[in-house]
Amino acid sequence: MALKIRLARAGSKKRPYYHVVVADVRAPRDGRFIERLGAYNPLLAKDDEQRFTIKEERVKHWLSKGAKPTDRVARYLAGGGIVEWKVGNNPNKAKPGKKAQERLAEKEAEKQAAADAAKAEVEAPIEVEAPTEEAPAEEAAAEEEKAE
Repeated sequence: MALKIRLARAGSKKRPYYHVVVADVRAPRDGRFIERLGAYNPLLAKDDEQRFTIKEERVKHWLSKGAKPTDRVARYLAGGGIVEWKVGNNPNKAKPGKKAQERLAEKEAEKQAAADAAKAEVEAPIEVEAPTEEAPAEEAAAEEEKAE
């Protein structure tokens, strides 16, 4: 039987309160547990000593029996010097899922196509119509009519 030292949610809606318990890994989060070891109240200030209370001797007992704390509980136990907690590094956690990556790839392809079209338009030779000789003749005729 694998054991975990974990948090079991209590308290009312929008007012969380957690019990630190030893439970079988197969038991539900708020369900059956073996022993209650302490409490965690996230609504209290971080420097308040009542925020995380624990029975140290019982925690050490269960750790010696093979119980493993969850990451959150291990963080608080490390604050008391009971266990050593290592910061986990999961670089893939922040990456978007498959569908989101596909959408990003499509957007990038559209942007690239638009940029290529704009670049081709800028690089295309601009055709400028040369002024015809008829235009100065028309201007001269218009000036003669004004003179009369």
